[in-house]
Amino acid sequence: MGSGSSKMSKDEFNKLKDETHFEKREIHQWYKGFMKDCPTGSMSKEDFQNIYRQFFPFGDSSAFSEFVFNVFDKDNNGLIDFKEFIKALSITSRGTLEDKLIWSFELYDIDGNGRISYQEMLSIVTAIYKMVGTMVKLPEDESTPEKRVDKVFSRMNKTKDDELTLEEFRIGSKADPTIVSALNLYDGLV
Repeated sequence: MGSGSSKMSKDEFNKLKDETHFEKREIHQWYKGFMKDCPTGSMSKEDFQNIYRQFFPFGDSSAFSEFVFNVFDKDNNGLIDFKEFIKALSITSRGTLEDKLIWSFELYDIDGNGRISYQEMLSIVTAIYKMVGTMVKLPEDESTPEKRVDKVFSRMNKTKDDELTLEEFRIGSKADPTIVSALNLYDGLV
């Protein structure tokens, strides 16, 4: 998937239409832009990090963008091709809450073992805090990554085993209005 070719067939466009929340003309527009920015047909981790730097100029987005890159790069070849890009964009911008929760779970489940450990969540939350820098004023009980993760785990980890299952993550996320709001942040923007 990540090897990327310079041309996509009509069948490939039709398949992407069926697999995403985009219309065929939108996929064509995204494809043209992607190929303009990535003429090789794929985006490297460095390219991806440069894009994040533009959106978060006042913080350090390198760690977080690497985590996101790894979720986009479904075939784990170190590159994001157009198909990987458009499918992830579809989920994050137009997917259902359920789609977004599964995608987010994959982001936090760094080692891919089907569970989010306390340390994995701490790694992601620390990266988010570094990325937003001082742009966001946080309540005292979330003023550090550790406090935020402690708060999340105290609400979500019903088995108290310092790991979250997908089900615990889904139920806990749906019960937290700030998480639901964050997951729906990009709705309608794309």
